Amino acid sequence: MKFIFTLFLALFSLTGLAEPIRLALNWKPEPQFGGFYQAETEFKKNSLQVEILEGGSGTPTLQMLLAKQVQYAVVSADELVIATSRGQNNLVALFASFQTNPQALMFRKNLEPKNLEALLAREGTLLWQEGLPYAQFLKRKYSVKLKTAPYLGGLGSFQADSKIIQQCFATSEPLLAEAAGLPVGYFLVAESGYNPYTTVLLTRRDYLKEHSTEVAQIISSVRSGWQQYLQDPSSTNKKMAKANPSLDLKIMAASSEAQKKLIQTPESLKSGLGTMSEARWQALIDQLYDLKLIKIKPKANELFTNL
Repeated sequence: MKFIFTLFLALFSLTGLAEPIRLALNWKPEPQFGGFYQAETEFKKNSLQVEILEGGSGTPTLQMLLAKQVQYAVVSADELVIATSRGQNNLVALFASFQTNPQALMFRKNLEPKNLEALLAREGTLLWQEGLPYAQFLKRKYSVKLKTAPYLGGLGSFQADSKIIQQCFATSEPLLAEAAGLPVGYFLVAESGYNPYTTVLLTRRDYLKEHSTEVAQIISSVRSGWQQYLQDPSSTNKKMAKANPSLDLKIMAASSEAQKKLIQTPESLKSGLGTMSEARWQALIDQLYDLKLIKIKPKANELFTNL
């Protein structure tokens, strides 16, 4: 009977009916995830059946991972620090796609502010998610004289009022605005000193321990996927465009090009794509603690591993 059951499991796996490995994204298929979609070929080479789950606004990828609904999830570094400080100690970062955070503030070019501080000190209205850590950091560091209002997505208000300033991803909204005939500029929030890794791939600490070979293969595949995507994103962009028709191939190509310098930094060229440093994690922990967004400081060297 034991032999028959073992044979059944083997046949179940061979017929492709085995449960797939699930990787949850926190937004729709876009170039910011290009390396993961490019890695699908690499997953197959390593005999890994990986299902990439697209996300959307508010997708709770971290909670999905903790609930064991997925084996891997994409989050931002500050999400991980905050969750760990609140007692979720079974999480570990494996790969940080963006070494420079793409979060930015976008403005009409005719405003011509000389820097981020000058932008925040002018008259007008700033649309942003005021409760997010980066906004708390900017309010603490600079004198924000702009009126503020919630950012509800899209470019509607920005198009209607030339004095509107809004949050954006440097690799997305500025390109859409330019395509709509609006000359824009932006300042990266990273210029302020707040620069958490983002598009960070996580798993559970116990899963890493139990499936160390698989995790190493996943990271190897993802790193290779990003290397290939950075060299030539065209085929993967076509694949993502089918799943996300809201972005055309021209915008995807521009986004792919714009994000290269945020992914391939001097640091990642030296250490390898996706690798992280204890110093960067410690700086983020200290910033979140100073902002009173965490009460307990996690140990920086326990938040991540470089494979």
